[in-house]
Amino acid sequence: MSAPRIRAVRPLNKHRRKRSGKAKIDRAIALLEQRMFKRSFTLACPQTVRQYLRLVLAGEDEEVFATVFLDTQLRVIAFEPLFRGTIDCTTIHTRVIIKRALKHNAAYAIVAHNHPSGLTTPSESDIVTTLELKTALRLFDIHLLDHLVIGEGEPFSFVDAEIL
Repeated sequence: MSAPRIRAVRPLNKHRRKRSGKAKIDRAIALLEQRMFKRSFTLACPQTVRQYLRLVLAGEDEEVFATVFLDTQLRVIAFEPLFRGTIDCTTIHTRVIIKRALKHNAAYAIVAHNHPSGLTTPSESDIVTTLELKTALRLFDIHLLDHLVIGEGEPFSFVDAEIL
């Protein structure tokens, strides 16, 4: 019987731990992207989109506004971070969102942005902008399915709060 192999174990330094944690997050994002962005993937579970958006946006140190574009069968066409802002606001341009939706031939959209503060409560500006965006998208037969505010904990859903 041969002696068991012993592997040398190197102590982890803090930089290696950070890379390891980042690598795990990157792998998780890649896995969710694989699941979401195959054109055959139908959005049957909104929780999957919430989890994906949390992974992508929660770690940002400035506000990022992103859109998930979907076809008529609720299959994900694309995810695009469209606007970057400061630590407490970002300016969005409805025209750009509509232009991207038309380019993708999207029938539906889900928008999301993060709050670097960690608070998921939407501001009055978030609410007004969302309602204006919904109205503008409808002019092009594009339905806004939800707006998620990403922060610490469960994302805030405008649909769940009956704002949309």
